[in-house]
Amino acid sequence: MPFTDRPLVADGFAFGMIVQHEQQHDETMLATHQLRVGPPALHAPDPPEPRARVADEVLIPAGEFTMGTSTDPWALDNERPAHRVRLPAYVIDAAPVTNGRYREFIADGGYDDPRWWGEAGWAHRTEAGLTAPMHWRRDGDGWAYQRFGRWSPVRDDEPVVHVCWYEAQAYAAWAGKRLPTEAEWEKAARWDPATGRSRRYPWGDEEPTAEHANLGQRHLWPAPVGAYPAGASPLGVHQLVGDVWEWTASTFRGHPGFAAFPYREYSEVFFGDDYRVLRGGSFGHRPVRLPGDVPQLGTTRSGGRSFSGFPLRPRRPAGRVGPVRAGHAAGAA
Repeated sequence: MPFTDRPLVADGFAFGMIVQHEQQHDETMLATHQLRVGPPALHAPDPPEPRARVADEVLIPAGEFTMGTSTDPWALDNERPAHRVRLPAYVIDAAPVTNGRYREFIADGGYDDPRWWGEAGWAHRTEAGLTAPMHWRRDGDGWAYQRFGRWSPVRDDEPVVHVCWYEAQAYAAWAGKRLPTEAEWEKAARWDPATGRSRRYPWGDEEPTAEHANLGQRHLWPAPVGAYPAGASPLGVHQLVGDVWEWTASTFRGHPGFAAFPYREYSEVFFGDDYRVLRGGSFGHRPVRLPGDVPQLGTTRSGGRSFSGFPLRPRRPAGRVGPVRAGHAAGAA
């Protein structure tokens, strides 16, 4: 039978959905390896060293951009439809928050000061006994982290990983910034000021390669900041795809005009204030899961304790996932 107009099979959607779903399990199994005890079982080469200096912050001009997609045949329902969003000018970190910067937050008593956490965040920090990112421990005067059964000194220029949404939010408050909204994150990733269009990926429309991003489990931890200059967005925001899932301030909701497909349980039942959006994908992410609106990657408006961090300003439930990127309004201190 030809694949014609039936939505489930048109353009091979069902096959793409199955592949993406299996790759989600693949990343989950990698996270399970991080939690297991015993001798190391996984091996991979180190990620590349920095190849470019990265600015501290990038100004994103005010104006409209296209968010989401209506054309990518394998995009899931929570990535549809394309719609126009207008944002004021804002500033966003040019790279995910690094271990070095996060260590400054720890050293300044960030985990002991309820000012940065908010009521719910402080309650979670206290109940969970959080004192540092998951898998970190004191190592003399510094810190060490465990990665797939191996302990090594924390490297300051790598994106911080294994922080929950409350930790990301507390760091941002301490730094005088905030987490970006999902729309702010996506505009910084996709919008091309030269053409006014939204690219498929930060670097353009071509499929990702080893020069663009740390994807596909070819490496087993994040690359240092500046390792993938070929993957930067038109405005100079780096490492938006791969390395670490990035927390945003946004709760998980459908885009305007959302329609559940192929069933409500894939996305819609998770909409609400209990889930925060993660974007970007981690080093454990397979490129097949990168749909057209820049990694929402499957149900990847997501959260949990796995490979996450953040940008500052600068979708999954609050748990420990990866880096932070921060930002603030243009002109703000």
